[in-house]
Amino acid sequence: MTTTETARREHGPRMHWAKLAPEAFKAMIALEVAAKRGLDPTLVELVKIRASQVNRCAFCLDMHVKDARKAGETEERIYLLNAWEEADGFYTEKERAALALTEAITVLTDGFVPDEVYERAAAHFEEAELAQLIALITTINAWNRFGVSTRMAPGQD
Repeated sequence: MTTTETARREHGPRMHWAKLAPEAFKAMIALEVAAKRGLDPTLVELVKIRASQVNRCAFCLDMHVKDARKAGETEERIYLLNAWEEADGFYTEKERAALALTEAITVLTDGFVPDEVYERAAAHFEEAELAQLIALITTINAWNRFGVSTRMAPGQD
């Protein structure tokens, strides 16, 4: 085995979980479809990208940056997403509230989502829409955990 082959094996996918757990994969697809229902497609992709950045999921980043472009998102907003709090004027207040909620749910460092973050989101989203957003954030975090734990690489099917 060559050094390159060894490196690929050590850092390549650990398993193809979707093939090994097809019922779980199908359930995740159904959850994904249900979670994003009624939400703006561009906002959906911004949330998915931001959670994937925080979770360092290269596979999901690759996929959702491409999906964001297809949904009409600009390169500039995609590039600035990692520093959205400092990028005044690039994201709406509603998007900023969604991104703050995304980070709070993704990290959960204090074991809870701070009231001010939740209330900020609640001020911009109707209750049902907020419930969908929370479902979306939870879903992308689950996808990220599958991707990171099994070392899914960008460009894989």
